[in-house]
Amino acid sequence: MARIVMKFGGTSVAGTERIRRVANIVRAQAAGGNQVAVVVSAMAGETDRLVNFCREANAIYDPAEYDVVVSSGEQVTAGLLALTLQSMGCKARSWLGWQLPLKTFSAHANARVGEIHAERLLESMDDGEIAIIPGFQGISDSDRITTMGRGGSDTSAVAVAAAIGADRCDIYTDVDGVYTTDPRIVARARKIKHIAFEEMLELASVGAKVLQTRSVSLAMKHNVPVQVLSSFIDDESPPADSLPGTMIVSEAEMAKLLEEGQVERQSVTGIAHDKNEARVVLTRVPDKPGAVADIFTPLGEAGINVDMIIQNVGRDKGETDVTFTVPQAELARAQALLEDRKGSLGFNRVITDSKVAKISVVGMGMKSHTGVAATMFKALADRGINVQAISTSEIKVSVLIDEDETELAVRVLHTAYGLDAPDEIGAAAE
Repeated sequence: MARIVMKFGGTSVAGTERIRRVANIVRAQAAGGNQVAVVVSAMAGETDRLVNFCREANAIYDPAEYDVVVSSGEQVTAGLLALTLQSMGCKARSWLGWQLPLKTFSAHANARVGEIHAERLLESMDDGEIAIIPGFQGISDSDRITTMGRGGSDTSAVAVAAAIGADRCDIYTDVDGVYTTDPRIVARARKIKHIAFEEMLELASVGAKVLQTRSVSLAMKHNVPVQVLSSFIDDESPPADSLPGTMIVSEAEMAKLLEEGQVERQSVTGIAHDKNEARVVLTRVPDKPGAVADIFTPLGEAGINVDMIIQNVGRDKGETDVTFTVPQAELARAQALLEDRKGSLGFNRVITDSKVAKISVVGMGMKSHTGVAATMFKALADRGINVQAISTSEIKVSVLIDEDETELAVRVLHTAYGLDAPDEIGAAAE
């Protein structure tokens, strides 16, 4: 018998028919003798509808009351799924975030998981009850409802899995796993059978939309195996672990799989892209100690995340240009903040460009393979794609390019690193 947490996203529960399909998947897991907890999102489009209500009620809304409103979407789904399972003869009940309780901290609308008191939940599951939990929400120290931001249901699911000591956390989405890149851009993208937490965390942070970054970080911290798979399967579905999804596991588990020959280590595991970037250039910045700190300190204090940073070689006149990127949604705020401090910072002008994209190659194999960055730069140069900025980590290389060249760059790099799936005709001939 396994203890499993199953999470279903908004498209999976978009209407009563899809909720019934989800109920069949859950029932199949429980029928196999497993203890099951289910975390659900609001129905597709419901959160946007509730957010618009808040804006119509008060353009400058109270974040605490905003959380009360938007958290209701997941509550509706949880109740409907519990009712549907009961109609199928299953023993099921819904648990709201405050009933567990799932404690959170930090700001409303962007809360972080603190701790979960799972004693009552475990007693219920030991008694054979399927637990249905609304994702995305918890309760603050002041007993107010909180929400965790978009994609927060993934984090809720992993947090519940860690709290109850689950054997696995299954994330059901509208895709059937994690791919080497976006299959809508590269038709020959391959589904990845196993991927390390570190790789998934980097992919999620640089644009891959499969999982929320915070959920992967939490899974890595508590070593919770996470499986990504599709909920759009036949009603009478087999157990999740017999389906071809993607397992996200620890580096130690990956090493074991490598030793057993179940996976093959490549220099690059996947390629991600993100068009939600903007480039900022400050010209003629004083080339002196502390000048760069004076630029980025106020941005950090304002909660504006800065990614790629380039400082040109100082000019003869003791001046330099500083280039960096910020999220596109933060560009106007960053520009206004810098313009307000133009006199004290001493730069000449701010130049911005929101028509850029970040392309990233990610892979644990970079630790043992050389020439990964060189391959990237050569492949892009051969196709005339100009690199505007670069950032790296131990298992990632990211570049900034013109937004119009995004799809071409992804396809070129996918081929350059040998990630293309074999041609079906050619494979059959072999």
